[in-house]
Amino acid sequence: MRRFLALFLSAAAAATLAQTILSPEVGADRRVTFRFRAPNAREVLLAREGAPRLPMRKDEKGVWSVTTEALEPDIYGYTFVADGVSLIDPLNAMMKPNLLNTSSAVHVPGPASLPWEINDVPRGVVHHHFYKSGIVGDQRDYFVYTPPGYDPKAKKLYPVLYLLHGFSDDASGWTAVGRAHVILDNLIAQGKTKPMLVVMPLGYGAMEIVSRSAPPLRDPKLRQRSFERFRDSVLKEVLPAVEKTCRVSNKRADRAIAGLSMGGAESLYVGLNALSTFAWVGAFSSGGMGEDLNASFPALDEKANAQLRLLWIACGREDRLIDSNRKFLEFLKSKGVRYTWTETGGAHTWMVWRRYLAEFTPLLFR
Repeated sequence: MRRFLALFLSAAAAATLAQTILSPEVGADRRVTFRFRAPNAREVLLAREGAPRLPMRKDEKGVWSVTTEALEPDIYGYTFVADGVSLIDPLNAMMKPNLLNTSSAVHVPGPASLPWEINDVPRGVVHHHFYKSGIVGDQRDYFVYTPPGYDPKAKKLYPVLYLLHGFSDDASGWTAVGRAHVILDNLIAQGKTKPMLVVMPLGYGAMEIVSRSAPPLRDPKLRQRSFERFRDSVLKEVLPAVEKTCRVSNKRADRAIAGLSMGGAESLYVGLNALSTFAWVGAFSSGGMGEDLNASFPALDEKANAQLRLLWIACGREDRLIDSNRKFLEFLKSKGVRYTWTETGGAHTWMVWRRYLAEFTPLLFR
């Protein structure tokens, strides 16, 4: 009984201590303090998206902490690395979902002019759909954003953007982390972006590619199988379902496809090989295309210019994929294909991709 009481009191004391710890704490000066209770850990580091790891210091109560420099307003993913093990922040409910590396997230608020900040504007709706894929052979999902004022019973038809996530994300990536719906709400309210539907499918044609025990995205055979089955599922299952159930135009000029990282490569692979379906193609920090570009785009030549309304490619200079993106631009030049290239600062992070989406969508369907 005494032992049970001691354990109970110990747990209660730990719970009380946890309630007094605040993490993360965003200061008025935009400096952020992170705290993590791990009295038995020998070393704890803060791993923040887009930044070097920071060592944390332990106090007499076993609470590790570190305060950053002033951060630019944005949403940052982070984890604690305790003795080599990456952990989420148990005191923070804001999560960055991922199939391989779920992390915590902190929002450093900024002015209302930032496209991902929630403003008092008419709001669209995000719908979650499920279907059985006969092509991939599994149960899967996709999300659909419908803009403010969308009426499924009205005669009005909308253009549609197929927006693809990156490697290890799930279908919720662009809403849960990228805030695509918030960005579209704000830009539509400002008259910068045309009202459109945004379809966000699960981006794998072979789910084993995102398993820890399977060959990685770099494996050419697995990558090709995943890309091909994903393409077929989008064109033969998702797109027909969207056009059957939603008020969207079936005209080529009213369809766009874009994505980030792996999704950027998929957008190029699907879009540039299906110009009879898509007139607008975007690729943000694309990666995973493979070495043999002629094999990936066997029919691509200058004739594509008559069909493409926009081919928009962007990457950050600090991104590890900048060289492969520049190589792809040289390939397009060799084929006589026109494109718009945007090179910015930034690494391979959501902070870059939110900005790209806000820059890309106003160009569509003009």
